[in-house]
Amino acid sequence: MSQDKSLKEEVTALLPGYNCGICGYARCDEYAAALLKGRAEIDRCHFMYQELFADNLKRLQEILKEENLLEEEKKIFGVLDGYEADFILKPLPDEGSCREILFPFTSTELRKGDIIRYRPLGCPITHFAEIIDENHGLITVHIVGPCHRLGMDDFEYRDIGVCMVGGFEGVIEGELPNIGETVRFLPAHCMMQKVHSGVVVQLEGRRAVIEGIDLKVWAPPVKAR
Repeated sequence: MSQDKSLKEEVTALLPGYNCGICGYARCDEYAAALLKGRAEIDRCHFMYQELFADNLKRLQEILKEENLLEEEKKIFGVLDGYEADFILKPLPDEGSCREILFPFTSTELRKGDIIRYRPLGCPITHFAEIIDENHGLITVHIVGPCHRLGMDDFEYRDIGVCMVGGFEGVIEGELPNIGETVRFLPAHCMMQKVHSGVVVQLEGRRAVIEGIDLKVWAPPVKAR
């Protein structure tokens, strides 16, 4: 058996084997051949990003790197502190920022659609956000400022003081973690470009919910060169 044939069989075995055609190829073995010829990208197969195939995806990425068919991912560093992040968390499709879940320290009644001004606990920057959901005192928001106010007409907002950030929801750009894993990530909209830490509690494809958010990252900072 030739080395090329053996490698194709290994890659085919790592793929889901559903022959669904979503990747643009009729069968997984055809997709495997395209991957090894550099004619297709891994992310064409949505199933590979499910928890069930996490180990297979990791091995497939290793093979493509060894064959010089997959570029080494660039390392991600926070600007403020120089910590290395595992990935960037980007907004969900058609949304302007990651979703943030907040614990407000206020008795003020808050409603969906309200614009609020607050400061996240541990962060020196005041934020403006729009409430997109309210559930038993927890609010989910999209960040809209402070840049929202620059060069624009003034608008009404409710000042609610300090809030604790309980969670983020967004799309992972970079290597996928496992559910339950503690991760270091960089929210794409973070005005300080500071690395956050938290625990992945939900993962659907590349859509993730991260909770237990902390601005303290317990690892020695690695400075970009």
